[in-house]
Amino acid sequence: MRIATWNVNSITARTPRLLAWLESTGTDVLCLQEAKTTEAQFPVAELRELGYESAVHATGRWNGVAVISRVGLEDVVKGLPGDPGYEDVQEPRAVSATCGPVRVWSVYVPNGREVGHAHYAYKIRWFEALRAAVADDAAGGRPFAVLGDYNVAPADEDVWDISVFDGATHVTPAERAALAGLRATGLGDVVPRPLKYDHPYTYWDYRQLSFPKNKGMRIDLVYGNEPFTKAVTDAYVDREERKGKGASDHAPVVVDLDL
Repeated sequence: MRIATWNVNSITARTPRLLAWLESTGTDVLCLQEAKTTEAQFPVAELRELGYESAVHATGRWNGVAVISRVGLEDVVKGLPGDPGYEDVQEPRAVSATCGPVRVWSVYVPNGREVGHAHYAYKIRWFEALRAAVADDAAGGRPFAVLGDYNVAPADEDVWDISVFDGATHVTPAERAALAGLRATGLGDVVPRPLKYDHPYTYWDYRQLSFPKNKGMRIDLVYGNEPFTKAVTDAYVDREERKGKGASDHAPVVVDLDL
């Protein structure tokens, strides 16, 4: 079974690439983030032609998540239970579904903007709500994983130069403590292998030639419980999909499981 996560940075802009990628990789389940569209505009029909069902939680603007599956799609939950909301709005940042033998969450964690900003406080509260929402599944006997754009680099080596991030979000002790709290529910970090260079970055800014210079970050993560991580046979960052005209600024993270 092949499961992946990918922040596509606009499904409208990336639909042809998405469809081609699904066909070429044989991915069974894809957790998608930053759809930047509405549910009505999501390419459900095009995906159905390839044999995929779609569970979409999106309202337009810059958020939106989905689970795309060709091995079943059941018990869909849209939204994060206990979502604290930002400025009285519950943003579409989480959707969960059972896909064959595995239950997954696709999550797009708030960016945080800058330390001290109201959005940063919202990010920490959102993590707390996520931890509470997944605790039972994380401790359960069914393979389970939370996949997505976490907007946090777990360790200093997960950014290209930690000194550049002094005082910035994505690397602060509070954010990393929130990640640790999530892992403490019974989840492990499935660290992918890089297809080039020595570290599996998943995101490179569009600016300043960040991708060719490999000035990246590992912020797209796969956190699985023990039944999930024990079944992993391979995991990699599909860096090739970050190349070329019209690419997202994130690369897919692909996980193969023996289930």
